[in-house]
Amino acid sequence: MKNITIDIQPTTRPTIVKFEANVFLTKHESFEFNNIEEAGRSPLAQQLFHLPFVKKVYIAQNFVAIEKYNIVHWKDVQQEISEQIETYLNNGGTAVTPPQEEIKKVPVTIYAESTPNPTVMKFVSNKKLVLQSVEFKNIDEAKNAPLAKALFHFPFVKEVFIDENYLSIMKYDIAEWEEITQELREYMREYLEQGKEVLIEDSEQPSTIKSEGKAPIRKVELDDTSKEIVAILDEYIKPAVASDGGNILFDSYDEQQKLVKVILQGACSGCPSSTMTLKNGIETMLKDMLQGRVDRVEAING
Repeated sequence: MKNITIDIQPTTRPTIVKFEANVFLTKHESFEFNNIEEAGRSPLAQQLFHLPFVKKVYIAQNFVAIEKYNIVHWKDVQQEISEQIETYLNNGGTAVTPPQEEIKKVPVTIYAESTPNPTVMKFVSNKKLVLQSVEFKNIDEAKNAPLAKALFHFPFVKEVFIDENYLSIMKYDIAEWEEITQELREYMREYLEQGKEVLIEDSEQPSTIKSEGKAPIRKVELDDTSKEIVAILDEYIKPAVASDGGNILFDSYDEQQKLVKVILQGACSGCPSSTMTLKNGIETMLKDMLQGRVDRVEAING
């Protein structure tokens, strides 16, 4: 069973704090409870309302947000609440119970966006799909990813990349996008509306940080320069790449050669222009921000 952890996240409203989980708590639904009576479907919210300073409880896909009365300061109670939620969930507690009647379909919208890679189309959902990016090169890799596995049954689907709220699908040349885009959109919309799983929880997914069969790189194992490189990629590069349906991962840093290797995923993988464009863009930025420590960047297709 996957160990559930809770991160404390402040919000723009000083009376509200988010407690973010590393797993999904609901299936594409959000709930707002104003008091313990309204929280009949949420044992977790009922438990939280026993705290005298809790005014409202919000439960969304992967977080619980609490609005407090001004009788306490968050700095005095937020760590205790975080631990309470974490313990409750790890002991098998339920965030929100399903209704007794037949589960209603959750409205889902999917729209398609072209990417710089002509073989890849980006499909964006109005619901969060995963908590971290995953990439599947074939149906065998998707054994624990029901949505990706289902998509591989379409003969024209070559690879599937899933990030927070979108999928990037790479196709074979046997079909043109104008022939298959609508079919894929409708299939994914109906799949998600039925509340089906995108990933099987607690299952081992393909590593999102991998290189030539090496074990996943953990940030705690990185040297200081590598940590700086990861931070620069996360802050400046990944958002732009994600908008085009792709992803970029840190692979390695060679201090002697002053060489950085990165992995391209999704729409970036195999794109005719992205390897050189990204390489040059990242290389220029890293040279400028880490002067004297980086000379070259090598981009690898995921």
